[in-house]
Amino acid sequence: MAVASRLKGENDRQHIAVIGDGAMTAGMAFEALNHAGVENSNLLVVLNDNCMSIDPNVGALKEYLTDITTSPTYNKMKDEVWRLLGKISKFGPNAQEIASKVENAVKTTLLKQSNLFESLRFRYFGPVDGHDVTRLVKIMNDLKDIPGPKILHCLTVKGKGYELAEKDQTKWHSPGLFDKISGEIYKPEIVVPQPPKYQDVFGHSIVELAEKNPKIVGVTPAMPSGCSLNIMMKAMPDRAFDVGIAEQHAVTFSAGLATQGLVPFCNIYSSFMQRGYDQVVHDVALQNLHVVFCLDRGGLAGADGPTHHGAFDLAYFRCIPNMIVSAPMNEEELRNLMYTAQLEKVAAPFSIRYPRGNGVMVDWRKPFQEIPVGKGRMVRDGEEIAILTIGHPGNFAVKACDELAIEGLFPAHFDMRFVKPLDAELLHDIFSRFKKIITVEDGCIMGGFGSAVAEFMLDHGYSSSITRLGIPDQFIEHGEQKELYAECHFDATAIKNAVRQQVGESVLV
Repeated sequence: MAVASRLKGENDRQHIAVIGDGAMTAGMAFEALNHAGVENSNLLVVLNDNCMSIDPNVGALKEYLTDITTSPTYNKMKDEVWRLLGKISKFGPNAQEIASKVENAVKTTLLKQSNLFESLRFRYFGPVDGHDVTRLVKIMNDLKDIPGPKILHCLTVKGKGYELAEKDQTKWHSPGLFDKISGEIYKPEIVVPQPPKYQDVFGHSIVELAEKNPKIVGVTPAMPSGCSLNIMMKAMPDRAFDVGIAEQHAVTFSAGLATQGLVPFCNIYSSFMQRGYDQVVHDVALQNLHVVFCLDRGGLAGADGPTHHGAFDLAYFRCIPNMIVSAPMNEEELRNLMYTAQLEKVAAPFSIRYPRGNGVMVDWRKPFQEIPVGKGRMVRDGEEIAILTIGHPGNFAVKACDELAIEGLFPAHFDMRFVKPLDAELLHDIFSRFKKIITVEDGCIMGGFGSAVAEFMLDHGYSSSITRLGIPDQFIEHGEQKELYAECHFDATAIKNAVRQQVGESVLV
């Protein structure tokens, strides 16, 4: 936008980009800084430095920013620099000369500590108190008179003003409903034991597996709490790595580990995995490396909205050679897929995707069992219609079939487990017995699981009719998961209606 304004002759227009210190570790941030430094366009980058993402920030950049904020050498001259800066508006035509003096003063104070941003040709100002609004207004007005790329380093406290949030910043990142006086976080009253979150099943299971297999390591890009890898980080700190907000690096780092005989479990949210897609193709799959991708938040993620819905991974992974693409229907299958994925005889890129939220099994910690790669299972036999599911929506089909049985309708249900490789033997049996097929997935209909089944049917000359249920070809907005499943027409009610339509009966709302 800054370059476009320059090209349009709008040289007085200001452009401000606000970025957190956590996001600054991402590759795109550096690429943009590197480019902006030579364009000489009016761009102010406000760096909000609070040493936090969801979890505390990690890495050399975090250490570097801490060094700047605590440097006696730098801070000795900081007030004088800002005194000069505050006079800029009084000098009119000589503002450029004053700006140059400010720049030289900053560089002089940093002779013993090189400045990353200055080396990228950004004028660096700060650090300043990011909560002092009055001073920030004055500083930003003054910075308007300094042309070219600039960076303003603001120090803030996550949860500022609410003592509880300041003390436990990770817990209070997204606490849900709470009493602002007492700080009590409201939890639903638990009358009976509840199934665990899928992410916690992952977190506990990887520790169990790693205790038995010394080759297993864990990798996450700044989401240890979000994906529950923090359980392994606590139990085995030397074998679990938080690489910061850097999905591309997380993938290639995992690939490097795999080249040396380790078995990395790279845990990334499905929607964030899109950022590392090229690395999956070229650094993992092309070399057929043994990297296990555990994709949390697969499918509709709920209230986090369209940026976080993991709608596309089944489609974008199944087209990559060497990839094994799977999804568990419940917690036990998640554990068993994780067990299967780390076996030496598998030794290939292996994707396991599961949704946000709770599973369906209270008694989930079963002994590990191998699931043969590419093998599904029949949940129930039936008549006339076969429902094929992948992942958690299989539970919607179970409910639908139970309720349809009361109406005298008895569709069969198959939990396919794998999108790639498909269970060819099972599919041949299904298509030879059933002329009406319904596929259900918590993923995009375009190119996803249903498409894979339809391709199989065409490739092998079958002529069954297929109804595909899943996320439609559009971006889905915010909403509770149950609401969105219904809105996208692949919940239990939608499955029942699809069965009724197939047999020519009326659809119930």
